Amino acid sequence: MSTSPSPRTPDEAAPSPDLVPFRAALRAWFAISWQTFGGPAGQIAVMQRELVDRRRWIGQRRFLHALNYCMLLPGPEAQQLAIYVGWLLNGVRGGLAAGTLFVLPGVLTLLVLSAIYVAAGDTVLVTALFAGLAPAVVAVVVQAVWRVGRRALTRPGLVALAVASFLALTLFGVPFPVVIAVAAGLGWLLHRVRPRAPAEEQRGPDDGPAPVVADEALHATRPTVRRAVGILAVGALLWGLPLLAVVVLTGAGSVFTTQGLFFSGTALVTFGGAYAVLAFVAQQAVQTYGWLTAGDMVRGLALAESTPGPLIMVVQFVAFLGAYHHPGGMDPWVAGVLGALLTTWVTFVPCFLFIFLGAPHIEQLRHNRALSAALTGITAAVVGVIANLAVYFAGHTFFAAHQRVRLGVLDLEVPVLSSLQPTAVVIAVVAALLIFWRGWPVLRTLGVCAVLGLLGAVVPLLL
Repeated sequence: MSTSPSPRTPDEAAPSPDLVPFRAALRAWFAISWQTFGGPAGQIAVMQRELVDRRRWIGQRRFLHALNYCMLLPGPEAQQLAIYVGWLLNGVRGGLAAGTLFVLPGVLTLLVLSAIYVAAGDTVLVTALFAGLAPAVVAVVVQAVWRVGRRALTRPGLVALAVASFLALTLFGVPFPVVIAVAAGLGWLLHRVRPRAPAEEQRGPDDGPAPVVADEALHATRPTVRRAVGILAVGALLWGLPLLAVVVLTGAGSVFTTQGLFFSGTALVTFGGAYAVLAFVAQQAVQTYGWLTAGDMVRGLALAESTPGPLIMVVQFVAFLGAYHHPGGMDPWVAGVLGALLTTWVTFVPCFLFIFLGAPHIEQLRHNRALSAALTGITAAVVGVIANLAVYFAGHTFFAAHQRVRLGVLDLEVPVLSSLQPTAVVIAVVAALLIFWRGWPVLRTLGVCAVLGLLGAVVPLLL
């Protein structure tokens, strides 16, 4: 095993995939894993600083090259980027270590917070904290609409697609997978009608010494049918065996089987990041399965925002509460932990499969115009999906009561105006000012709003 920091060609890298000492890589990924706050933008920025700027393990253009590939995939792009860079530096074991360490702190932290929420969620202190966090989440989601929309809606047709997606979800209750599928088709059709020249390759500054993984010398394994079949077989076993065990041990109708199958499906349609799929998860978890309430969902997102790791980790909170409330004869606490860990497993195992299987084909995927056009349509629809999520969270945060209204094909959940909660509106406005005007990071904004929630509960008691 060589530990030389000098770049290698693909042929030189193939026999010994460790381009940096594996122990050094483990220490680096462990350090990165505890800094992954602030959503995918913050997580990617941490890796940029640690891997590109400070350690020089990978060049700027090569980093962007890997990121572009990860953006094509369903699932958390920041974690997939970690897997990909880990694979470049230390082969398969490097990818496994990087991807696992990237989510491990968030898994452990959110599991503990989920248990605390269930045990003490009705106390005055916890209720007051979430009274401040939930309105802040509304502002955070609105910021996500703005950020994604500004980058994605570059043509009038894409703006129309985003608006149509929002209306389909908000007014007509069209299922999320249908919206995504139609958006992909319309994106491809829009490209056929009015094609555009492919974007020039991003080339950022890359000052400093030569990186370990040179931009022009990509570490890659030749794609073969045998390799693909082997990866698919191992991935399917790792993904499917826990589900099979749950079906055999708890039954096909248990909450664990339902959660395992449901979150396995969502792992395959999470294009555009966690915000895009959360509206679908919230709708199914609250209205269809009854695993938790809409208020619980908002608070779970607040917890996920304030812990390290991908935001999609909120599904662990959803599964914990769902299994705890529907243990099926099992001890509720054991059921909650089992449901949370199973959901985490089926959510993140596909990320490793996508990277290890698809990395050798990265150039083909990046330059496939038809695929790029379809994904452009999906990205536009994601803006409408996130906007729908913002409306959903705002309605259940600012109003205490709702009523269902059906007018022909319209299917609406309308808030009861008399149940408006002014304190929540004020805290949301403060959060929006801190994020948009002052440019505060998410974690600091959540902290301030949590304090405001506490003050909102304590001050009336003192008066």
